[in-house]
Amino acid sequence: MKNDSSVKLRNILLPLWLMVFLPSFLWIVLIPLNYIIDRVVLRWSLGDLPDKGLLCRKHTWKICLAGFLSDLAGALILLGVSIPVSEISEKFYDIGHAIMFDPFSDLIGLFIVVSSIAVSAACIYFFDKWILIKAGLEPEQVKRSAIRLALITAPYLYLFPSRLLYEGGILGN
Repeated sequence: MKNDSSVKLRNILLPLWLMVFLPSFLWIVLIPLNYIIDRVVLRWSLGDLPDKGLLCRKHTWKICLAGFLSDLAGALILLGVSIPVSEISEKFYDIGHAIMFDPFSDLIGLFIVVSSIAVSAACIYFFDKWILIKAGLEPEQVKRSAIRLALITAPYLYLFPSRLLYEGGILGN
């Protein structure tokens, strides 16, 4: 039998941050947890606003959805960079591996992951700013709340070294 050297086998190991976007039982926990975090941060960021309870009830779901979309933007950056970089050559494999499984193993990979978190945070800021302006808040309050939501709810999960799950951890052998 002829051995075809052009065939490559790949593992199907997914980074933790990517699993969040795939429909699964995780959503049963993640969606309510994200909603609660967004609601707590929004309520805190509104300070002494008289009708903040009503505002939170009416707009937290929009802020939560904007957060998921913003996190997805960061994840698409990570995927869009890691897959082509890993395929270019073996020399760049470490960068792709760092992006997907261990950001702290390569300085360039860490920079890319932190950059994607910053892009997600910027998206959160602009989406939330738009939502809060439409809600009728004062410009200074909008800015303060949007900044707090962006900084606190950015997808820091992208920094989690997923290799820990596979190397003798939760999903390891």
